[in-house]
Amino acid sequence: MAKAKYKLYADGYYRTRAWDGTYNPDGSKHRINLKSKKSSKDLEQKVNELKMQIAEQSYIKPTDITFCEYADQWLTLYKATCSNNTKAMYKNIIDVHMSVLEGVLLRDISRLHLQQIINNAAQEPRTCQQIMLTFKQILKSAIADNYLPEKAGHIVDMVSSPKYVPPKKRPLTPEEIKAVQLADLSPMDRTYIYILYGCGLRRGEVLALQPSDIRLKTSELTVRRALEFIGNNPAIKSPKSSNGVRTVPMPPYLVKHLQDYLPKLRSNYLIHGQSGSLMTKSAYRRMWERILLKLNLAAGGTENLWKIHGLTAHIFRHNYCTQLCYQIPAISTKQIAELMGDREEMVIKVYSHIIAEKEDVTGAVNTAVSL
Repeated sequence: MAKAKYKLYADGYYRTRAWDGTYNPDGSKHRINLKSKKSSKDLEQKVNELKMQIAEQSYIKPTDITFCEYADQWLTLYKATCSNNTKAMYKNIIDVHMSVLEGVLLRDISRLHLQQIINNAAQEPRTCQQIMLTFKQILKSAIADNYLPEKAGHIVDMVSSPKYVPPKKRPLTPEEIKAVQLADLSPMDRTYIYILYGCGLRRGEVLALQPSDIRLKTSELTVRRALEFIGNNPAIKSPKSSNGVRTVPMPPYLVKHLQDYLPKLRSNYLIHGQSGSLMTKSAYRRMWERILLKLNLAAGGTENLWKIHGLTAHIFRHNYCTQLCYQIPAISTKQIAELMGDREEMVIKVYSHIIAEKEDVTGAVNTAVSL
């Protein structure tokens, strides 16, 4: 008689530990307990079935973890390297919007649950977009961890959600550009606006500039870092993209202004809060409100009558890109992207929009095929 493959223990069960197709945080194989009261042969069959499920990627790990518990684990473990702003977005979606699923087991999750969350936030299309994105990533992770079957990934596709239409990007208006020239701004506020307007930097990149980043002799500044807000507190990080570290030419009016501003600066940062420290979010908000008021007054408005509407730091950046696109072919889309620390595809999209506005199809055809 052949020897039994698995040992019979005192409790009457044949037992073994088998790999379930997943790995522990240290990279070792994660194993589960399998047992049979019938026979060693029956246990061997269970082991083989598990191996087949793993090979076919159909094995579902038994667990009583709830959806919210797994979502928290996903954020902590798999999104640890995301930017603080991205993690804050995920955390807000999980804590505020997905909390209605408290107590729902991960294995029981269905499109009904996601639809409920979307319905609760239906008046906020941007939030719904973030909910769909976060939910989809959590499901994808749970499938990869063998907690859910592959078909669970289609839950998001079967849910109705309001479409988010992002605000239309625009350059500065002629009135806004004139206001930049005429506004009675403080030296620091003017430094901020001139760099936004004349160099196309992101808000956080301007707020992280130091005097050592400025080279007046060559009329250049170098972007090496960026500032982000974690709650109200400032933190320094690397630029947004891989090509974010870059050197940008400064226009003459900015160089002239900095020649006067830098010798009087008593801070390690060009734009700073009280006592020369990094600017907090609340301090930045006060500065921007102050700048908007001055620009509005320069545009002919009053404290009660606003001539300037919806102006943001990003509009200055989009204006920089737009105005450079008007200089093509004196400058290429690739060079514009390098100056902005962004992708060339973004610049081409802006340029295509400019061309579309100027298009004269009939005139172009008549010119092209005239006799």
